[in-house]
Amino acid sequence: MPIRAAVDIGGTFTDVVGYDDVKGRLMLGKTLSTPHDLIDGVFGGLRAADIPVDELAFAIHGSTVVVNALIERKGARTALLTTEGFRDVYEIGRINRPDAFNLAFTKHRPLIPREMIYEVPERLRADGTVARPLDEARTLEIARRLAALGVESVAVVLLHAYRDPAHEIRVGEILRAELPGVYVTLSHEISREYREFERTSTVVANAFVGPLVSDYLGRLEDRLRAGGSGAALAVMQSNGGVSDVVTASGQCVQMLESGPAGGVVGTIALCEALGHREAIAFDMGGTTAKSAVIRDLTFPMASDYFLGGYATGLPIRIPCLDIVEVGTGGGSIAWLDQAGGVHVGPHSAGADPGPACYGRGGTQATITDASVVLGHLAPRGTLAGGLELDGDAARRAVGALATELGMDTASTAAGITAIGAAAMANSVRAVTTERGLDPRDFVLVAYGGNGPLHVSLVARELAIRRVVVPPNPALFSAFGMLMADLRIDVVQTGVRTLSDVTAAEVESSYRELEDECGRALAEGKLEFGSIEFLRAADMRYVGQEHTVTVHVPPGLDDVGDVKRAFDAEHERRYSHSAPGEPAQIVSLRVSAVGRLRKPQLTKIPEGTPVPPDEAATGVRDVVFVPADGAVPTPVYARDALRAGNRIAGPAVIEEPTATTLLRPGDRAEVDGYGNLLLEIGTRP
Repeated sequence: MPIRAAVDIGGTFTDVVGYDDVKGRLMLGKTLSTPHDLIDGVFGGLRAADIPVDELAFAIHGSTVVVNALIERKGARTALLTTEGFRDVYEIGRINRPDAFNLAFTKHRPLIPREMIYEVPERLRADGTVARPLDEARTLEIARRLAALGVESVAVVLLHAYRDPAHEIRVGEILRAELPGVYVTLSHEISREYREFERTSTVVANAFVGPLVSDYLGRLEDRLRAGGSGAALAVMQSNGGVSDVVTASGQCVQMLESGPAGGVVGTIALCEALGHREAIAFDMGGTTAKSAVIRDLTFPMASDYFLGGYATGLPIRIPCLDIVEVGTGGGSIAWLDQAGGVHVGPHSAGADPGPACYGRGGTQATITDASVVLGHLAPRGTLAGGLELDGDAARRAVGALATELGMDTASTAAGITAIGAAAMANSVRAVTTERGLDPRDFVLVAYGGNGPLHVSLVARELAIRRVVVPPNPALFSAFGMLMADLRIDVVQTGVRTLSDVTAAEVESSYRELEDECGRALAEGKLEFGSIEFLRAADMRYVGQEHTVTVHVPPGLDDVGDVKRAFDAEHERRYSHSAPGEPAQIVSLRVSAVGRLRKPQLTKIPEGTPVPPDEAATGVRDVVFVPADGAVPTPVYARDALRAGNRIAGPAVIEEPTATTLLRPGDRAEVDGYGNLLLEIGTRP
């Protein structure tokens, strides 16, 4: 069984990439996602990639099942147990009002109603000492009441349990004894950081989706076994690593951004091969577009994820790749508001019925339909998954919108793509310009089924001149999963002022966390090679509220080194620092990375600057600027291109799962690994 495979389920397509260790070749498959049962899409993708299930040795899975369940609020009947006196923490939240003058502002909406929140008599102090012992008799009464209510899941979040989980552990024992088969989540197993609202929100989200996800992963394992596979199943996590099914079933929220995380991992691997240390990962799929900035080949980590956006969303406080997502993908629907303004997304045609050009019953104009109308995509052709493009249906959908606007069809289509590009450029600005970074300093790596088609417009919006389009870009996130390692993250809050601690004390705390992480990796079901530990600290100046995360090297022998690193990071982040002011470590962070085997990037045959004759497949009329009319544009087959080939825009480069569009003024060169190295022009 020499095949390793990665499966990435998106809102529109399910992507599969397999790697045969013996033959050293990639096996690729793409099929429409199956919202009724995502597992059907998994096996459809394996069939499309021609991967025999009984030859699978290892499988990595990324899925939208968690984020979909949370967004759609289709989770379990969940109850919350919290410390007496803190019942309303989850509903009150942070009382954020980001849009102060918006009279229609609404705050976050909890996943569970107040009547399902119960108070447990107990209390720990912030240092972990007991202020009030746990009332076990009252806890037992609550457990029996929950049994009578037929709850499916219970979240337990006790005050300061991150310092000492003894009370939570006992509550968990009582619940599991009285509620057999009910999913129980204890906060110290998910988050060991302070901030009660964020911790509560995180644990409730985990409990809300826990029964669904654990059942889903269990059924997937059963289907693999029934197909004759003995493959170890790994699950892609939001932190850029993978975990085994047991861990993922208990910490379901770690799967929130599992698909996009694969693309970031793949971008780092690609940058290593190409010699780039700074890059922007840009992933445009059928439903959304995602952006992340990579600096010095390290994962861009964020401590908070806001489900539904910062203004009204629910915080999920887990180590997560810092990815900004907008509801703009190939299937995003163009629509008019009451004032006649044009919007693109966030509503999507999804996989069923999909854009009108898919010929599956869709009638509303989407970005993909606009691309067909403009000739960016062939009006007739076969897409992955066996879809036949219907150019007439695309023109009818875009034409209907054009009629409402009183415009011609081509101008309407161009407007749709321009609005979409502007929205996607804003997602890149959110991870660069808004954080003091200049996007022009980075190479833009474009992937996803629609990324290469629209990247030229997006890059122009940002004045970025260097773009890389990897081979098989529509499957790049799945490929990135095969480049991931086993990873466990632990964050432990314990406020300490640097002047009051020694380097030896901090080093000892780090070693305890490393030992814990190492044991957790060793007890898992996935085999790995060497282990690497990564350290960081959340720090602040005394008197500050929020923190900055600082990398901490191993073998700490001077706390002054940590202070200087914090001053430098604070200066970089906020353009000011206070070297003379005392600082505190708020939380220690440790990541344990168990190295997994990875496929090797393969080189393609050498060629000359002129593409071979067989690469030129014809000429197509393409509209770039509606006022200029259609431009006869050469079309190339990417599979036939060779290293060193150069193509000047306008041009279309097609492959089975994606199309790269070179606008007038753009240039492309094929490198030794088959990547398209684009130089973006300045013409419209």
